Amino acid sequence: MKKTIGIYCGLISLVAIIFIISFKDYQTKIDILNQEKQELQQENKKLQATAAYKGNQSNEEESVNYHTFSDLESKAENFLSDSDGAFKKSWGIYLANEAKKYEIDPYLVYELLKVETGNTFDPNLVGPKTKYGHAYGMSQFMKNTAPWIADMADLPYDEELLFDPYYSIQLSVVYLDFLHNQYNNWDEALTAYHRGMSGMEAYKKSNGTAESQYAMLIQNRAKEHRTVAYAN
Repeated sequence: MKKTIGIYCGLISLVAIIFIISFKDYQTKIDILNQEKQELQQENKKLQATAAYKGNQSNEEESVNYHTFSDLESKAENFLSDSDGAFKKSWGIYLANEAKKYEIDPYLVYELLKVETGNTFDPNLVGPKTKYGHAYGMSQFMKNTAPWIADMADLPYDEELLFDPYYSIQLSVVYLDFLHNQYNNWDEALTAYHRGMSGMEAYKKSNGTAESQYAMLIQNRAKEHRTVAYAN
C-alpha cells in the first residue's frame, strides 16, 4: 500500500513538474509573440508615416541665385569658423542649402552633427557598440535605420555611403524633416532622432515629456549660435 501511495505521489509530482515546465514554455511563447506583435505594430506605424511623408513632398526645388548663394556661403563660413576648420566650407554650403529646401534651421542641423560627432565632425566616425549595433558617419545612423531614410529621400543606399559627408548631411536633414512633420515639435523630433521613434515614446511615457537633455542641448546651442551669427 505504501509502495502504491509512493508511486502515486511520484506520478503526481511528475505531472506537476511537467505542467509547470509546459506553463513556463507557454508563457515564454506568449511573451515572444507579444514582443513580435509590438515590433510589427511599430514597423507598420513607421511605414505608414513614411508613406504619408513621401506623399506630401513637393518635387519643386527653389533655384539658387546670387543672393541666396551669398547667404549659404555666409552660413558655411560661420560653420567653418565655429568648428575651427573641421566642418568644411563645401559641407556648410550643402547643409545650408538642404536645410533651406526643407525649411529647417541650418544651425539646428549643424549643432546636431556637432553633438553626434563629439565636436569632431568626423565623416568616418564609427560609434560605440550597442545592442542595436554601431552608428556610422557624421550623422551617426545605424544600418537598421539608414536604408528606409534613404528610401524616403529617394537616394540609393550602400553602407559605404554613410561615410560620405554630403550623403550623411542629406539623410540627417530628411530624417529631421520627417520627424518634425510626424510630431510637430522639436523636443519629440530630436529625442526620436537620438533614441529612435519607439525609444522617444518610451522616454515620454516614463518622464511625461520628450524634453530630453539631448533635445534641449541642441536647441539651446542652435539658438545661441544663430543669435551670434546674426549679430556679426
